[in-house]
Amino acid sequence: METKPTRRARLRQQTIAEIKEAALKALAESGPAGITLRGIARELGMTAAALYGYFDTRDQLISTLAADAYNELADSHEAALAALPPEEAGRRVRAVCDTFRTWSVANPAAFRLIYGDGLPGFSPPAEVTEAARRCCMALLAVVAGAWEHVPAALREDEAQWADFQESLVTPAREQFPQLPPQALGLTLRIWGRMYGPVMLEVFGHLGQQIVDPAQVYRREVEAIIEMLGLGE
Repeated sequence: METKPTRRARLRQQTIAEIKEAALKALAESGPAGITLRGIARELGMTAAALYGYFDTRDQLISTLAADAYNELADSHEAALAALPPEEAGRRVRAVCDTFRTWSVANPAAFRLIYGDGLPGFSPPAEVTEAARRCCMALLAVVAGAWEHVPAALREDEAQWADFQESLVTPAREQFPQLPPQALGLTLRIWGRMYGPVMLEVFGHLGQQIVDPAQVYRREVEAIIEMLGLGE
């Protein structure tokens, strides 16, 4: 029989959610420097001492926000992939690409936290790194599904496992033992092509140049599909 959380536990979770929301608001308005525990406490009408009962340090709060952001994005990727059969490689590529832009545009503050400028002196703990790897593995999964269609020039480039950080190589080889290092290199190239237009859109640069950023992104996604040898 499932035990319901106590009222005290529910109130604690509600307060944590409010702290996170205030932190993301501060990030959106003032950048990384805007996230301070004292400032958030003032925003919520709490004392700094009370806030320390939820997060010991600013870095702990930032780590929680970053892990939440990566995990939300990874959940979106994995749900999109689960809804499509493995043989529909092209649709799976579109699904991961589309969920990336959809989540990023809907969560600009969280996007800026994990994909914008790094925070001085902040070193992501394991929970953040692991959450980030989930996003990367989702993209590697669509490359794995398309690998037999990838043109020879991309399949046979000079990439080696030693070219990549071990923290990325280990989960890639564990989850996709059939793939060579060239697949990981191709995954990172695709990531760069996804990130570029979305970053420009989230940071407000594309709006100064074009009417429909979504159209620019759709064209880039179709170019990615063509690059993978999946074009019709």
